[in-house]
Amino acid sequence: MPREVIDVPLSGGTPGNRTAVRMLRYGAPEARPKAYIHAALHADEAPGLLVAHHLAEKLDEADARGEITGQIVLVPAANPLGLAQYINGDHLGRYDLPSGRNFNRNWPALGDDIVQRVGGRLTDDAGPNRAVIRAAIRELIDEHPQATPIDSLQAILSREAYDSDLVLDLHCDDEGLMHLFVHPEIWPEVRDLAAELGCHAVFSQARSGGSTFAEAGVEPWLRLAEAFPDRSIPIGCQAITLELRGFIDIGDEIARADASALINVLRRRRYLSGDADAAPEPLCELSGFDACDIVRAPQFGVIVYHAGLGERVKRGQPIADIVSPPAAGSEERITLHAGTDGLVVTRRLKKLVAANQVIAKIAGVVPLKHRRGYLLED
Repeated sequence: MPREVIDVPLSGGTPGNRTAVRMLRYGAPEARPKAYIHAALHADEAPGLLVAHHLAEKLDEADARGEITGQIVLVPAANPLGLAQYINGDHLGRYDLPSGRNFNRNWPALGDDIVQRVGGRLTDDAGPNRAVIRAAIRELIDEHPQATPIDSLQAILSREAYDSDLVLDLHCDDEGLMHLFVHPEIWPEVRDLAAELGCHAVFSQARSGGSTFAEAGVEPWLRLAEAFPDRSIPIGCQAITLELRGFIDIGDEIARADASALINVLRRRRYLSGDADAAPEPLCELSGFDACDIVRAPQFGVIVYHAGLGERVKRGQPIADIVSPPAAGSEERITLHAGTDGLVVTRRLKKLVAANQVIAKIAGVVPLKHRRGYLLED
């Protein structure tokens, strides 16, 4: 069947201002397995928009050949609110301007509520349990307040995504290598995704109770499995955050290659018919978030890097200098050193930095005693 174009209007806006999220559905609405892929939840992260463009072209071609066997929902631009936020010519798409909320933080945590809602209805059969849990997740999403446009946006995206078998949230970093954030419980089943995309790092997703879009999709299933270890509870939503390199890593060639990799992943899981190419060997394995050295600026200043993106560094090696003007009342130059052996996975694109801002992430393998807090920046 031809793809279905669905425009879902946001509620809570001002009179006369109509905003909608466009979704492209390939396959029947009830078909399984179901995949959900969206781009630019942080609306100023453009690489995902171009990957989604090429992915839609490839899915249109597959659809014309009758190859859609499951259901694939593609949301090429997931955040119309952020896309519209131009202030004096600058695009500000990471935060919702009216509320100050980060578009990919503080998604509703459903874990505790779903334990109360479905606990008495779970059995030893994973199939019926999956259906019960998905229905309850939808009920909880519908019950969540939707008084503002950002609340409405969260409800629209999560309602379509969280009953999916596979969810891919396409982002990018400042300057970065391709990497993933994934819950360790689903890593063995999505290892081929990291291999197909040539990921240089895969970070263990934190259990923060539903902070990011992807975390909130997986959390109810993990919470139920903990609460009812004697029941058969699958992880019915394999949600992953995919970082498509950096802001400036944009071009038809790399976006087309990323889209082809995603098509291979979908074929391998039988969303599409036909033979998928064999997955290559992954470039890395899962590393704990506590093994990632997050290098922060101790003061305001200009970053002068000594370590390049993708460089392997040793603990104690100089990573960068922060050069502060004399009028700032700080030391004029402070050298920052690697806190672990590892790979420089991200750096900061804009080289003027405030105190405590992240200037680099170094992916290591040994847990760091001093590592505290969240791996993702606000």
